Amino acid sequence: MTVSRPLPTLLVIPTGIGCELGGYAGDALPAARVLAAASGCLITHPNVMNGAALYWSDPRIHYVEGSALDRFAAGALALRPVRQQRVGLLLDAGIEDELRWRHLQVAEGCRASLGLEIGPVVMTDAPLDVTLRQGASGASWGQLGRPDALLRAGRQLQAAGATAIAVVARFPEDPGSEALAAYRQGSGVDALAGAEAVISHLLSRELGIPCAHAPALSPLPLDPDLDPRAAGEELGYTFLACVLVGLSRAPDLVPLAARMSGSAAGALQAPAPDLLQIGQVGAVVAPAGALGGAAVLACAERGIPVIAVHNPCVLEVSAAALGLKVLTAGGYAAAAGLLVALREGISPASLERPLPPLVSADRPWDGGASPPGPALRRDGTPPQMRC
Repeated sequence: MTVSRPLPTLLVIPTGIGCELGGYAGDALPAARVLAAASGCLITHPNVMNGAALYWSDPRIHYVEGSALDRFAAGALALRPVRQQRVGLLLDAGIEDELRWRHLQVAEGCRASLGLEIGPVVMTDAPLDVTLRQGASGASWGQLGRPDALLRAGRQLQAAGATAIAVVARFPEDPGSEALAAYRQGSGVDALAGAEAVISHLLSRELGIPCAHAPALSPLPLDPDLDPRAAGEELGYTFLACVLVGLSRAPDLVPLAARMSGSAAGALQAPAPDLLQIGQVGAVVAPAGALGGAAVLACAERGIPVIAVHNPCVLEVSAAALGLKVLTAGGYAAAAGLLVALREGISPASLERPLPPLVSADRPWDGGASPPGPALRRDGTPPQMRC
């Protein structure tokens, strides 16, 4: 039996927008696993993979911080798979002593039980002062009062030999709020997610290495009506374990500006065999109502097929609103089927009925039914990558 080459695929489920699948800690992991199996190579971000005390390690899945994923899609970065990262631990000075010890013990447990390379540990020289906000759309975001303290600690870790950084910041909490109660029971938006993205984006952009964040919070009281999607967040004292596991094999971020050819302005040199670049990506998968992100738009501009999955959220940035041609999927299992078709060189349009006729010069497409399915790439070359 012939085994087809992997079809490198981006999976984007934006954080803080209340996605029905992917709006909780780790509830998108099953979708990521099935898409990794279908594509043979999946590139996704911590919001998809982080499950608090739960995690899943898969060599076919590349864990890439959200802003780095955007830069990868724009062609500014390449990814270099590694065997192991040395994960520095950055702790907010605003974390109380007992809660700080809980996080340190998680790190020790990951060293002893999982064999991760963790250290050194650095505490910021001032509390980071995180505040939470919610936009008019309902999406969550936040602010960081002391970004300077965050960056100083990050640079200290990098200078001490850390090749990736796990950040733990003290987050404000209101255990009696209606919003938190609704979230724990399966509705609403993760109020922490937007602020978490601010922290990891800043650190990753400034230091150029993999970064991810875990919030420091006090344990919540038992809720017998807890939604199963929220259960992963209530299994322990911290959210740190999944971040340490994800970062332990996160690919290196390789700037491509340094690889520009001097003989032809703007032309890239031939890609190194150990680098994964956007030109090798064969599809991007994203919620149908959240197609306006930088990574999705960059892929669409390059002619990379966009698979829009039915996954309700607080946004309505659809293909119709953006004028994009997409492949639609009713769920992530259906998206996996589309990836298998693309990977095998099967036109997705050939799987649907009625099958539209070929477009010819004397019978142009009238805009009603979809035209024949798009080629994998505008230049006719098939994506290929060894993962």
